[in-house]
Amino acid sequence: MFAILDPMAAYDLGGTRVLYVRCPRTSVVELCCLPLSAAAKVAKQREFHTGPHVDHLPQHWRPVPAHAPEWLTPVKTSGSPYVHGFTQSLSMRFNKDVETLRLEGHRATEIADGGCLIETTVAGAGGLLLTHRLRWEAGAPFFRVSVEARNVSCTPVTVEYLPSFSLGGITPLDAGSGVERLRLHRFRSFWSAEGRHEARLLEELGLEQAWAGYGMRAERWGQCGSMPVRGWFPWGALEDTEAGVFWGAQLAVPGSWHLEVSRLKDKVNFSGGLPCRDFGEWWVALQPGEIFAAPEAALACVEGGLDDLCHALTEAQRAAAAQQPTANGPLPVVFNEWCTTWGSPTHQSVTSAVEKLSRHGLADVFVIDDGWAQRPPDQHMQHNGDWVVDTEKFPGGLGATVEAIRSEGMRAGIWFEMECVTEGTEAFGRTELHLHRDGKPVQVGSRHFWDLRNPQAEEYLAQKVIGRLRKDEFGYLKIDYNDCLPPGVDGPSASPGENLRLHLLAVQRFIERIRREVPGVMIESCSSGGHRLEPSFVGLTAMSSFSDAHEAVEIPIIAANLHRLMLAHQVQIWCVVHGSDDLQRLRYGLSAGFLGVLALSGEVGSWQPWQVQEIASARVLHHKASEVIRSGRTRIYREMSASWHEPRGWQAVVRATEAEALVVLHGFGALSWECVQVPLPPGRWSVEARFGDAGAVASQRCEGSLAWQPPGEFCGGVCFLRRK
Repeated sequence: MFAILDPMAAYDLGGTRVLYVRCPRTSVVELCCLPLSAAAKVAKQREFHTGPHVDHLPQHWRPVPAHAPEWLTPVKTSGSPYVHGFTQSLSMRFNKDVETLRLEGHRATEIADGGCLIETTVAGAGGLLLTHRLRWEAGAPFFRVSVEARNVSCTPVTVEYLPSFSLGGITPLDAGSGVERLRLHRFRSFWSAEGRHEARLLEELGLEQAWAGYGMRAERWGQCGSMPVRGWFPWGALEDTEAGVFWGAQLAVPGSWHLEVSRLKDKVNFSGGLPCRDFGEWWVALQPGEIFAAPEAALACVEGGLDDLCHALTEAQRAAAAQQPTANGPLPVVFNEWCTTWGSPTHQSVTSAVEKLSRHGLADVFVIDDGWAQRPPDQHMQHNGDWVVDTEKFPGGLGATVEAIRSEGMRAGIWFEMECVTEGTEAFGRTELHLHRDGKPVQVGSRHFWDLRNPQAEEYLAQKVIGRLRKDEFGYLKIDYNDCLPPGVDGPSASPGENLRLHLLAVQRFIERIRREVPGVMIESCSSGGHRLEPSFVGLTAMSSFSDAHEAVEIPIIAANLHRLMLAHQVQIWCVVHGSDDLQRLRYGLSAGFLGVLALSGEVGSWQPWQVQEIASARVLHHKASEVIRSGRTRIYREMSASWHEPRGWQAVVRATEAEALVVLHGFGALSWECVQVPLPPGRWSVEARFGDAGAVASQRCEGSLAWQPPGEFCGGVCFLRRK
């Protein structure tokens, strides 16, 4: 790959060439990759820096190497010195442990269906044996990477930095340092504002190499605590803007994490995984013979655009999604009564809504949200922990209400915020079963949190949650989670961050237990909307609430963004309907539901006949489009403002398979009223069905593009097409 480096091994995995590059000067083994389609564009690399700024350096500083390859398994143990270069507390990549690493072995093994497992073992770092595994499944546009550390010494070793992946040599398509051609892509996320894409040149982030090839630059970002998508998604990518090549990674982590882009010489490194001791209070002590495995990361390298990279990475989530009840058949339309009663459901309110929904064929699932359990008269929000049915609201218990839902042909669902307990409950006093920090119960607002590592806490929840699902025969469970734990908690490890990680793994095991003991249950994950939209949580459930943006104008924007981060059929999207809504507002909201699973709510009793008819039409088309939502590939087209809350312009989302395409159209404020041309995949397409304000599509038969004339501001429509 590089003229001055030794490609120790190279593998063509699908459309990607993966190289293990060994530096003859230092014996460092670096992981690099490149799309096969771009292999001919590799530039001949310079060996040393040149120019007046280097030529005038003292003789003993010269020559200045242009490359500093980095190990595919960086690590740091406690007591290992940092190295000079201004890295302390900025990055743990550069330390004396890395300088002691040496290659022990490398082998590739064929796995099922023609896939490949490549294992590289590296020794050093005070007695560690590191095993780097790269796994590729035949035909996949991504590969999975993980690192395992084993203590092969006779004394304990404390690991305080062990990233899941380290990808180097970016970009080989430029002979120098890639001046003004490398761009970092990330996705920001806040409450009700999930998935804002950000792209910045490395020079804008201060990641331009220093004049003397000295002084490491690094940009580290991440999240600490129990909400893994808070501030950022655990996702990042580097783009060579001139070559049109992307290198991207997505972490599967239920809690704290970090990603990092760093550079010392010409080339850039991209790495990430669990947080380190400096960032996230994480470390782990390994006894002799003990093993620690870092969480898995999905990596992809593509030639094309951002949507091509995102498709490659989200495909890594498909195997887990295939195990869910929504893997086949029509996707359900869900009705959640949260925005109907706002936390005060009753048997009467539920059965009244169910009767109307069923009579007109509007929903497949009915979810009873917060408010079904007893709580003091002065409390109007969550009262979690005791989980005793409020028999004033539900005189016959929940069983009678479930029977009424099921008798109308709908699946019955129930809400739990099961991981926490609130003040005023008996469970709040059982502090011996709660998480602690510095010897005291962790309290956030009015909440404590169950310690799911404790078998007694798990069994208590099993009785309350699994027992309720079984007793009343619920077929749907909404798991909510509305506050974030600190970076660490007390526990068996000296590391607060490791204790938090173990607790969150126990939470995930409990969700797996629910699926095991209540076969066929459909589970929705919600964390104040989208604070858990990362692969390890997303893969445990059939779908995830996309946001707490219940009826905001930004709903279609957020929902479209999430196509780049998760599979569309696992995105559940709110559409709250009021009897006062006009036709255009109703169509705007219903059209957004075609970007995933449609979740209705609102005052059902006030819905007008024409509104009921629109919703029924949307459900019929949504069922028809289920397979393209589930299996398609997304491209997003936009001309819009930076503001989401007061958006201007338009958006079109094209989701397509070989045979079908779904085009979801939205106009925002300040439209230009010009006809919008939406690119379609190659071929001849016929519009088979339309919904909403898609009646302004210019032609029934399309080739190359679909022409749409928005009828007004804040409009929405859907076109379902088949390839001729």
